[in-house]
Amino acid sequence: MNRMLSHAGRDVPASIVVFLVALPLCLGVALASGAPLLSGVIAGIVGGIVIGALSGSQLSVSGPAAGLTAIVAGALGDLPSYEVFLLCVIISGVLQIILGYLKAGIIGDYIPNAVIKGMLAAIGLILILKQLPHLVGYDADPEGDESFFQIDGENTFSEILLSLNHFAPAAIIIGFVSLLILMLYEFKFFKHSRIFQLIPGPLIVVLAGVLLNLYFQSQGSRLYLDGDHLVGLPITSNPLEFYNQLNRPDWSGIGNVQVWITGATLAIVASLETLLSLEAIDKLDPEKGFSPTNRELKAQGVGNIISGLLGGLPLTSVIVRSSANVSSGAKSKLSTILHGTMLLAAVLFIPGLLNLIPKAALAAILIFTGYKLAKISIFKEAWQKGYNQFFPFVITIVAILFTDLLIGICVGMIVGFYFIFRSNFHKSIIIMKDEHRYLIRFAKEVSYLNKGYLKTVLENIPDDRAVLIDASKSSFVDQDVVEVVNDFIVNSESRNIRIYIKHRPGETKEIFNDPHKREMI
Repeated sequence: MNRMLSHAGRDVPASIVVFLVALPLCLGVALASGAPLLSGVIAGIVGGIVIGALSGSQLSVSGPAAGLTAIVAGALGDLPSYEVFLLCVIISGVLQIILGYLKAGIIGDYIPNAVIKGMLAAIGLILILKQLPHLVGYDADPEGDESFFQIDGENTFSEILLSLNHFAPAAIIIGFVSLLILMLYEFKFFKHSRIFQLIPGPLIVVLAGVLLNLYFQSQGSRLYLDGDHLVGLPITSNPLEFYNQLNRPDWSGIGNVQVWITGATLAIVASLETLLSLEAIDKLDPEKGFSPTNRELKAQGVGNIISGLLGGLPLTSVIVRSSANVSSGAKSKLSTILHGTMLLAAVLFIPGLLNLIPKAALAAILIFTGYKLAKISIFKEAWQKGYNQFFPFVITIVAILFTDLLIGICVGMIVGFYFIFRSNFHKSIIIMKDEHRYLIRFAKEVSYLNKGYLKTVLENIPDDRAVLIDASKSSFVDQDVVEVVNDFIVNSESRNIRIYIKHRPGETKEIFNDPHKREMI
């Protein structure tokens, strides 16, 4: 509590930014999933207030995730009703709590850094590419759709081309004014000014967008934006009406096998996405904080149970909202909790006012968030670290751009693990050579996974050479590796290769082609 209060000056402005980013995404994910619009907002509220309070992460923000839209949409097609689907959400929450107690959160510790950084850069590029049509007033695809193939039948790139034939002049004006405001906020004068630190740029962007659009309307201009070009928050006249609109789970579906299968699928996918997001946000955190993963799984489980009971969509920790939280200067979970509270207050008391916000203004905020995640400097840094880091980084980005987040991450992890294994193989066996001699030095442990690499090295040694195999620092050498060396000793006589084995420091023995002297260890 003391930490939250001490950082309130940074967290309150950051919470406003996260609220403005989360609002269209909650609605967009619900629309893309084929679920009631209010379900997305409910999930955002629960993700902010409940998970925000229970989570051990100071900066992670939870809400309805675009990565689950395909699962949700498929389940809604297979199950009798949305109310039955809510049982799946509750079951997934229970399973996540169990996973937390089983300490399954350790999975997050084994995700390569290059893949995490590639995921962040890919999300940044997706935000830019997906929001460009909204920036110019083409709003056929929901804001929360992150997949390459979209629900409107287009893909990420064809949507941009199509938007050139359907742009709205007012959206372009509002969008570029919004981007200009956000760029001005990057100058030192604005960053160091106390008043501008208290009033976040995205809030100014939203106010400017609303005022510009109202000005167009007052002038009787045909530029005025309405309908799909504005935020579409469900309208409720009072808290009681809001409560009555909430869907309730239909417990009669508890015996449906498909409900349990969907619940388990949601639990696994949501947990993986949460762990990925948590690892990524810890990387973005300027203070390099550590988020307890098992506690996060339990918090997500409680959140999903409550979301399901109230009619909300399934929840995960979400990178877009979390990265907006970090870039806005948040320091504690107060920002996350306040953003959920703002969502609740908005849907209860001022839905009509929020429905004046042009989507072009919100698109500008998301594009600027994407720019911060995918700066050119990030690509240069990955390149400078060598191809072992650069290739998994780039392949992760490409895979996510052309599929979706989870598939792209799986591809990136396969490539990342390949380079990790490849690097470890080479580190376990060090090769040094000159014109006539080869030194093959074994590390402390040499496993059977190094067999193929060692075999290739030995086969490529030219005839008439001297070879020293140094195993003096090895505490374990797998028998498969020993057999490769023994086979090489047998083959060495016909190639006139002299072999020396070093078992212990200061002790080197020449090995001849003698069956009694072939054992290396």
